Amino acid sequence: MSNPPEIWVKVCRELEKVITPDALHRWFSSIVPLSYEAGRLVLGVENAIYQYWIEENYLNQLRECATLAVGREVKISFDVVGSKDRPTPTAEEHLLQAEGKEKSKPLTGELVSRYTFESFVAGVNSQFAHAAATAVADAPARTYNPLFIHGSVGLGKTHLLHAIGHRIMQKKKGAKIVYVTSEQFTNEFISAIQHGELVKFRRRFRQADCLLIDDVQFFSGKDRSQEEFFHTFNTLFDGNRQIVLSSDSPPGDVANLQKRLVSRFEWGLSAELQSPDIETRLAILRKKTSTMQVRLGESVLHFIAERVKTNVRRLEGALNRVAAWAALHDRHITPAQVEELLKDFIQQETKPIVTIELIQRRVAEGYDLRVADMTSKRRPAHIALPRMVAMYLSRKMTGKSLQEIGESFGGRDHGTVLHACKTITSKMQGDDRLHQMVGLLTHKLEEPAER
Repeated sequence: MSNPPEIWVKVCRELEKVITPDALHRWFSSIVPLSYEAGRLVLGVENAIYQYWIEENYLNQLRECATLAVGREVKISFDVVGSKDRPTPTAEEHLLQAEGKEKSKPLTGELVSRYTFESFVAGVNSQFAHAAATAVADAPARTYNPLFIHGSVGLGKTHLLHAIGHRIMQKKKGAKIVYVTSEQFTNEFISAIQHGELVKFRRRFRQADCLLIDDVQFFSGKDRSQEEFFHTFNTLFDGNRQIVLSSDSPPGDVANLQKRLVSRFEWGLSAELQSPDIETRLAILRKKTSTMQVRLGESVLHFIAERVKTNVRRLEGALNRVAAWAALHDRHITPAQVEELLKDFIQQETKPIVTIELIQRRVAEGYDLRVADMTSKRRPAHIALPRMVAMYLSRKMTGKSLQEIGESFGGRDHGTVLHACKTITSKMQGDDRLHQMVGLLTHKLEEPAER
């Protein structure tokens, strides 16, 4: 199931069972389902007040209901889309509209209207990537092909991919733009095989004027999907069509990616997005507040910019919370109140970002193994146990799904990860040495980052 309106209808039906009708109408009736990709449901809300209130009071129920509706773990994100001139359709109306449009779904897919070059704040951290993206959008397949944008979560990779798509469509009427995540590409490929629609699938991707593939790292370990994408890449490249890719790491560092794909990803230009410096963070906050109805003083913006440094997504989340508080209380907010309001954001800034890759490195160091042993197919006892420990810690500390964890460990399935977690939990009860080792690794992974 990947149709956002259809998913949202099912979520609302689950919500009806756990919250009051009044709360459902008051806080959820105006929500617009924007997208569902890679296990993340993005919901559009009218303003930051709605987002803040739902996150503070209903987020757990919303996650649980979405998971029940989809049948797998779902993450929830919000985008402030503003109020519309026309009445917002109800969940049921969304479903009816979706059913009516399904047969004529455009090849361009879903590009987020807010993700444009005009709304992207380029700083020292992102100037090179922004310039490369602009050059590609202005002269597709004539400058950098492919363009590979990489960087950590929340720094603007998806924003730039969408901006490229919008610019090309502005310059060339009728341009065929396809934007998908690598997981969505894989799911559509599997569905095409199951339903005998490979010709239709290949036509969709191989006749695009510009193909935008987000989160390439999720191709990791999926050999058949990589094989299919290899031929798709070659067809587009040979046809002088633009290809833009994004990932959380450079091409050569993407785990379990075929060498021939890595080679092709490196044919063009690789551009990195880094964490924004304080001047850029301030510029982002000022640009975002200029579109809000709530006015926040420079001292408040400076406070947020100085405390929330990790990525743009967290920075905007912190701003939304402060703006929502100011709007709800209808009064001036002081830096002291901001500090209390953002206490959890500030605490998170001192913690390292725990990734599966970091866990694999720490576990390999602790057991005197190579990092490659974490993803290899070998199963001797001196490797199998540490690998299970790494899977257990990944489940405990990253919030990734069983499927995502399995993919990062050499393309293993979710059942293998679940078995590893249960095995380590059971063994720790009677094995003091293992219990101490897991505790030591957890402590090392949770050590505060240097300020």
